[in-house]
Amino acid sequence: MKKKIALVFSLIFVLLVSGCAGKGTNGVSGDGDGTGASGALENADGDAASGTAASEIGVEIDTTEMFTDRDFEVGYDESESALIQMNGDSAACSSDAVHISGSTVTITDEGTYILTGTLNDGRIIVNAGDTDKPHLVLKGVSVHSETSAPLYILEADKVFVTLAADTSNILSNGGTFTAVDENNIDGAVFSKQDLTFNGSGSLTVTSPAGHGIVCKDDLVFTSGTYTIDSASHGLDANDSVRVANAALTINSGKDGIHAENSDDTSLGFVYIASGTFQISAEGDGISAGAWLQTEDGEFDIISGGGSVNAEQKTSESWGNFKGGGGKFQGGGRPQASAPQDGELMSVAFAGDSSLSGALSADSGEDSTSIKGLKAAGKLIIHNGTFTIDAADDAVHSNASIAINGGAFEIASGDDAFHADETMAVAGGTINITESYEGIEGLHVEISGGDITLTASDDGLNAAGGTDQSGFGGFRGNEKFGGGMSPGGAASPDGGISPDGSSSTGAGIIISGGSLYIKASGDGIDANGTLTISGGYTTVCGPAQGDTATLDYDSGAVITGGTFIGTGSSGMAQTFSDSGQGVIAINAGNQSAGAEITLTDSSGKDIITYAPELAYSVVIISSPDIVKGETYKITVGSSSGEFTAS
Repeated sequence: MKKKIALVFSLIFVLLVSGCAGKGTNGVSGDGDGTGASGALENADGDAASGTAASEIGVEIDTTEMFTDRDFEVGYDESESALIQMNGDSAACSSDAVHISGSTVTITDEGTYILTGTLNDGRIIVNAGDTDKPHLVLKGVSVHSETSAPLYILEADKVFVTLAADTSNILSNGGTFTAVDENNIDGAVFSKQDLTFNGSGSLTVTSPAGHGIVCKDDLVFTSGTYTIDSASHGLDANDSVRVANAALTINSGKDGIHAENSDDTSLGFVYIASGTFQISAEGDGISAGAWLQTEDGEFDIISGGGSVNAEQKTSESWGNFKGGGGKFQGGGRPQASAPQDGELMSVAFAGDSSLSGALSADSGEDSTSIKGLKAAGKLIIHNGTFTIDAADDAVHSNASIAINGGAFEIASGDDAFHADETMAVAGGTINITESYEGIEGLHVEISGGDITLTASDDGLNAAGGTDQSGFGGFRGNEKFGGGMSPGGAASPDGGISPDGSSSTGAGIIISGGSLYIKASGDGIDANGTLTISGGYTTVCGPAQGDTATLDYDSGAVITGGTFIGTGSSGMAQTFSDSGQGVIAINAGNQSAGAEITLTDSSGKDIITYAPELAYSVVIISSPDIVKGETYKITVGSSSGEFTAS
């Protein structure tokens, strides 16, 4: 459907024809040997318990057994405990369960052991029975090992380490790890068994040649203050890392927190109920080989040196693939010419966006992952405060992400949020100050939250395939599922087909929330379908370049909510269908700050908005705009009347 609107004023507006047709809590379970969990919830049986954390992206993750009662137990009876006194190059203890050989102390049985004093070059070894659960109390301990782990847990069922109140404790390695048995000891703390840390004291772990704390099973923190400085991962666990209430400061040469199990993909997860985290990592801030979930906590993460270390990208040459005059050529969308004085123009902007020409680039492989939060499986955030400065993606999942709450301050060298599958935001306050693309996933679903984002490319992007865009390769390679060969054929796992059509099933749904997008590329790039049924969405795009306020392939429908969009006219599209009124015009070249006011027939202002960037296209839709009715729109000093489509 095409409409021609005659406007008589000094600057002619051109109508863009639309073609309109018509959560969980801290999970705790009893293990039979605890006396109650400090600060934990309790169920009817007296055991600490939690509900199941609900995901917005499919099957729920059961967090009811993340912690045992005893994980939280910090009390001990000194009269019933064995005292291990360390004296520089030797140690003394009266218990038959403690064997001392020079500066090596070996604990061989269940019980509570209070350790105090210094070992200049020694080790604490736990080698108990496979059903034993020894309890180590560090009470002003400083243990250094030049060539091994100062704390080595070889055999037990589970070991509990409590940091005594008002004490500072140190475990350090001298810079080398020499084999002492068949195990590859590579951390200042090395445990073959389940390991829990708690208490109200502090622990400093220094590992200049390896990991900070290594656990080949489940690694748990339920209280205490920890400072970890390591050449490799700060925390490294095979099965899981679980944290509640603890305060961790990590400076690592690889990942800050790393969990991965190469034999069982259901393990290698990270669960954070609460706590404070200050992480500076040359690799990922927090990396989970399975899933990652946070309920609460305060996170301050710098990965890969931060966004300042990202590969520099620019949109200046976009649209000039193979030296062409635009990224859509031949059968693509017509470009909207700028209006001329005294000339009436009506241009149809259909949904066709077939790509002419072949896209070819090096896919590139990222040798070091430098993301803020990363999970191979689901990544679910229910609450918390996050300050993330990442050289690559700030929040990344190879599967899906659900943001149900929390406060985010993000600077990213690549995507602020990236999910290979579904990227869902249901709540929270998100402020993205710097990103290449703001929010990306095969399916992007915004149902709530307050989002403000700045992107040097697309603001929202629905695209298939894995994300490697920050390091090697041209952006189109990854977002369309592996890129294209010089002949235009797609990789076998999907992506762009030989005829140029985009990722199958990609789409964006906005049903609620407040969303402000400032993008140097496309404001919203659906690469499939776009549906808006609620919320308040504002897109502020650039006035120049082959960019669009809206960019979609299959259709864009608005049935509810408010949409205000400005940007370039060169590749402009408006909604292909609507359940409420839409007004879309080409206003010529407008400077940044030129105010837009939409007024109904009674003189009531419906929308007033002053874009941050210069613009030429204006697209507005609101429940207050009725199809077929006439509205006055003023841009800067010019105004005219339009009939809503």
